[in-house]
Amino acid sequence: MSDLKLHRKEVKVASGETIRLVYDENGDILDIFFGENEPATGVELTDQILLRLNQTSGRVVSLTLLHFSILSERTEYGPRSYPLDKLEELPNNLREIVVRALMTGPVNQFLKLSFFQESPTKRIPFTYVEPYRFKSVA
Repeated sequence: MSDLKLHRKEVKVASGETIRLVYDENGDILDIFFGENEPATGVELTDQILLRLNQTSGRVVSLTLLHFSILSERTEYGPRSYPLDKLEELPNNLREIVVRALMTGPVNQFLKLSFFQESPTKRIPFTYVEPYRFKSVA
């Protein structure tokens, strides 16, 4: 059995808030905690990205990135992007809260949102991990 290797870091973001990062090297899992723990609903954005937020306030409590080293990997064309394929499974009101949360700070300093225009009326949301925020964590 291997030793548990956890790396912890606190980061001040533009708003002045302190964010806690906890990286589990053995599992390649990064947890990002935004403030103190509060009641939250878990929302799967992809198979590797889990968001926990308070539905009443819209405040994001935490973000979990599974297979972090792959999610944050840069390619010759830029960062890897992932479709937010689980958003369609959410009720409309929760989907709106989640998208708004992803587009505002401090979450948008770690995950970036974009979309692919499949047709004039259909957009597919994508995300990518902003790797520069994590240089000394992993």
